[in-house]
Amino acid sequence: MNKYKIVSLVLLVALLAVSARLALTLGNDGGEDRATAVKANILSRKSVRSFTEQSVSREDLDTLVRMAMAAPTGKDMRPWQFVVIDDASVLKKLSEALPKMAPLTQAKAAIVVCGDSTVTDKDGRPSGAWMLDCSAATENALLAAEAMGLGAVWLGVYPYGDRVPTVQRTLALPEKIIPLNIIAIGHPNGASKPKDKYDAAKVHYNGW
Repeated sequence: MNKYKIVSLVLLVALLAVSARLALTLGNDGGEDRATAVKANILSRKSVRSFTEQSVSREDLDTLVRMAMAAPTGKDMRPWQFVVIDDASVLKKLSEALPKMAPLTQAKAAIVVCGDSTVTDKDGRPSGAWMLDCSAATENALLAAEAMGLGAVWLGVYPYGDRVPTVQRTLALPEKIIPLNIIAIGHPNGASKPKDKYDAAKVHYNGW
């Protein structure tokens, strides 16, 4: 066997070894380990209402919004808008305007998830279900916060008639922008525990 054949054989063996290792790695990332991690994160999610003094970075907030925008959306209309708050004075103003939302007094950041009531589909029809798309986006953000070691809680704004105009006025939102909720965000203070909410009595196969 000449030296060229030997070199070719060595390269082939090396290539096969790398390919096998890559396949194994991808298999682990996309197989049972990945599924287990996703399920564990979903079941670990909880509403955190008490936060430490540690700030939340802009990078983390950007990640949460990016994850939120990966949510499903009817007809790909994407009617959502996000107001990200990391200024302590704005958080204080918002918490004072909404005294029943106690977590805002400790939160180091917040994301106000809003719907644009003027967004239309390709045929010019307005989105009548912006709140569904924005709810899906909110859940994505909450799950991302859990995975990142942050604490978060969904504080409802819409459809409460007094809260919607209060948030619009406090944040100078255009009339067409309707706040669905406020996600209070921070680093958890204490050990909040998730609740097991599964109820077999509420599951119906193939009809009621």
